[in-house]
Order: sequence, then structure tokens, then C-alpha cells
Amino acid sequence: MSGVQKEENLSLICDCRQQQAARKTPPPMPTPDTNLPSDLSDQSNSSDHPRSSDRLLPRHGGYRKLRSFQTAQLVYDGTLIFCDRFIDKRSRTHDQMVQAARSGVQNIAEGSVASGTSKKTELKLTNVARASLEELMLDYQDFLRQHGLRLRDKDSPEALAVRRRYQSDPPDPSDPHALRTATSEVAANTLLCLINQASYLLGRQLENLDQTFRVQGGFTERLYAARTRARAVPPPSPSDTSDSSDGSDATPAPACPRCGEPMVRRIAKKGPHEGQPFWGCSAYPDCTGTRPAGASAPTQPGP
Repeated sequence: MSGVQKEENLSLICDCRQQQAARKTPPPMPTPDTNLPSDLSDQSNSSDHPRSSDRLLPRHGGYRKLRSFQTAQLVYDGTLIFCDRFIDKRSRTHDQMVQAARSGVQNIAEGSVASGTSKKTELKLTNVARASLEELMLDYQDFLRQHGLRLRDKDSPEALAVRRRYQSDPPDPSDPHALRTATSEVAANTLLCLINQASYLLGRQLENLDQTFRVQGGFTERLYAARTRARAVPPPSPSDTSDSSDGSDATPAPACPRCGEPMVRRIAKKGPHEGQPFWGCSAYPDCTGTRPAGASAPTQPGP
């Protein structure tokens, strides 16, 4: 093989390798446009919404991001584990404890969703959630007392350890406090600590709702204010050319062929021309002059 042929073969091999490398190289990622609007599916993103003072319906329903809701969920999940392990499933106490824990979660969610049209309902249901957790706390305290188990102080080392674990990422999200393997005493005291946390958070949430209501008012006040502002704006002129459905915008009102008064556009309510527009004298019934819609010559007076 001559030297020239070798150089040509090497050149072809290099070209093929460059083409293969170009095919394997991914295309550059497009630069995000910071001027584009944010995702409207994220209701918690305040940039997607106008200011709350300009909205008839304030933002609502973001309960999943509430710390109180997240803690109440931990209590609910933990109560299911505790009751299945240490409370007879045929016992009424089993059902009552599970329902109380569930009520703490569901009422927070329902109140958050209802807050758009009723701050009163949100306040009421948030307080119901707190009361349900208080009932559940008494059940755990009764369990410890009736079984001769120790009730830990809220500032005990064990309780402080639960709080630290609560604030960090758990190793097992399905059972963050190892309730499936803990003794009944440890499990009950752990859940009592979580209930106290949820009750404290709900108390602060109620205080915040109270202050917000005092400043912004409720939905009824927003409706009244919005309606008052709307009524203060003058209605559009009948001859406003922006309303293409108004026939008088395209054709000026003619004069009555009988008395010379300006005519008004009307719709025939009966007779062979029922439902059709026509020009009628504004002095009707004193004058019965008419013109067909679009015609320039006067006609006989209508019926």
C-alpha cells in the first residue's frame, strides 16, 4: 500500500471518529428564560397570583406545607401503629383513638380549603383539630397511668431527643420514630411529645388567623367591597364602538319619518316579523312611525 493511500485511509478514519463523537455529544441545554411566568399548577407560588389585597378569593388550600398538618400526620400514622400493637382491635378505645388522630389531620385540611370563602369555618375547624388532638393526648396519658408506666416530663432527655429527631430527616420515613419496635411506654411518650408539638403549632396558627381576620376581614366583606368598587365605575355608553354586538354602533339612529324625533332600535314581539329588529319612534305610543332596520325610507306604522 502506497504512502498516499495510507494517508487517505487515516483521514477517512479520523473523519468517521469525529462524526461518531458529534452524534454522541448531547445538544446544549436551552438557557431558561427568566421572563417566562412560573408554573400556575403550583398554588403555593406567590408569583403566580396577584396581590392578596386585589383578589376576591385569597390564596387557600396549601395545608400540605403547614407544619401543623405534617405533625398531625405523624401523630395519625403513629397512632395507627400504636393501636394495632397495644390496643385490642375490638375495643372501642381503639376506634376512638384512631378517629381522634384522623380528625386532627382532616380538619386542618378542610379548614384550609374552606378558608377561601369562610375564615369563620377555617378558625372553627382548626380549633376542632386541636381539640381532637387534646382528646387523643388524654387517651395516651390514661394508657400510661392504667398500665403503671412512666409519663415523661416534656423537658426530659427522651422528650428532647424526640424533638431533635422530629426536626431532622428520619432514616425511615414510614416509621420515623421506630414505633413498630418500641415498647408501649416509649411509643406512648413519643406520641405524646408529637401531640404537644402539633397542639402548640395549631395554637400559633389560630393566633395568626385571628390577626389576619382582624386586618383583612372575611369573604363577605370582600364581596361587598368588590361590588361597591364595581358599581362606582360608570357603565359603558350605549354607542360604545367597542361593543360589536350593538347594532347602533354601525348605523346611526335615523329620524322618525312622521314626527322627526330620533328613533330607537327595537325587536318585534309579534306578527310576521317577530324577533326581527326595526327602528321605532322614541315618541311611541304618541307616534307610531317605524323604519326597517337598515332601510332609509319610512314605512307604515307597525301594529
